[in-house]
Amino acid sequence: MAKRLRIVSPKRNKRLQTGWEGFFPYYAGYPELFARELLKSAKLPHSAVVLDPWNGSGTTTYTATSLGLNSIGIDLNPVMIVVARARLLPPSEADHLRPLAATILSHAHSTPPTLQPDDALLGWFDPATAAFVRGIEQNIRRSLVGSMTKSPDGVHLDRISGTAATLYVALFAACRRLVAPFRSSNPTWLRAPKPDDTRIAASKAAIARDFGNNVRGMSAALVEKREADQRQKRLPHPGDCKVSLSDTVAMDLAPGSVDFVLTSPPYCTRIDYTAATRIELAVLAPLLKTAERALGRQMIGSTQVPKGEIEVDEGWGETCLSFLAALKAHPSKASGGYYYRTHLDYFDKMNRSMQRLAVGLKAGGRAVLVVQDSYYKDIHNDLPTIISEIGAHHGLTLGQSKAFHLRSMSDINPGRQTYIRPSGATESVLCFTK
Repeated sequence: MAKRLRIVSPKRNKRLQTGWEGFFPYYAGYPELFARELLKSAKLPHSAVVLDPWNGSGTTTYTATSLGLNSIGIDLNPVMIVVARARLLPPSEADHLRPLAATILSHAHSTPPTLQPDDALLGWFDPATAAFVRGIEQNIRRSLVGSMTKSPDGVHLDRISGTAATLYVALFAACRRLVAPFRSSNPTWLRAPKPDDTRIAASKAAIARDFGNNVRGMSAALVEKREADQRQKRLPHPGDCKVSLSDTVAMDLAPGSVDFVLTSPPYCTRIDYTAATRIELAVLAPLLKTAERALGRQMIGSTQVPKGEIEVDEGWGETCLSFLAALKAHPSKASGGYYYRTHLDYFDKMNRSMQRLAVGLKAGGRAVLVVQDSYYKDIHNDLPTIISEIGAHHGLTLGQSKAFHLRSMSDINPGRQTYIRPSGATESVLCFTK
């Protein structure tokens, strides 16, 4: 009989996001404490492979690695690949981050780049500001991004070194502070500047100071982490980790190659996950193959209408089919058109992803998914039950589960007052066995 898992709250707590974890405060996902308690209670052998197919900022891969477990993290957003790679930087690398940052800033001051007229940073910053930010980025790229990442067959961001990724994250944080005027009340969304918006201007000294402070903070946090690991006698030998830039609907997992899955699928609430990382995508633009809009279309939960027709699949389960029928018949504007089609796209991609996840999981292996429900107008979208039924269709049996009531970002939408429905949302931790 499988050991019972220890499930603490999957809600992010800003008070716990300190030290090294505090540099990766990207929205969605769960805290390190949740992942650590769960993985420790699973009593996995050190040869085990832990998978997170929606790896995001890398909480699962980071935690599994620190526990001496092997892990695979998959994400479609190149920004999150860089963030997850940075998070894996070993504490032994702390000492050279500050000298590297000083050299990069020196070169950015002495040899400013010639800014291309279509540089993505110009959408946010005035030319002088954009040029200096690009100068920092360009020097990170030239100094630390080598032939493994920029190979003859293209750019492979999932091979970027932890050091390069860490300096990119320091630059991401500096740029996020600069674009604060374009933030909305929803932390998942950064408004793109309009043509008549005033572009942000900042001095070179201010940008350099912020970038340098970020690097110093990250270096100090790594030193603190090393000292904490020594005090707590944590494993000196981390597990192996592979972070891959891939789409879950097409992820290539060898059958039975995964012992344990720990993940949080994208919410079915029309969150545009690329919009949350717009400024980071602009910073990374010289290394990207896919434009932001095309990337957004690929995402599960895309706000864009799918190009092809999608048929309802009985394998999605009775709960999903009932929800879709109610949505299609809803009298509100575009329910039977735009919203119906985008929800079809979500469930089609989720079903195909769950199928591949189930193939990769070993017989007797377990999959833990953190899933949040939502509402379309006044119709309950019981996503935990829907995911449970899709899992059952692919040979996964739901066992242990635990629900947590959370404040929902949908509550801040003025339109929700039109419909009678409970406040907040239920986030369920679903534990499957194959």
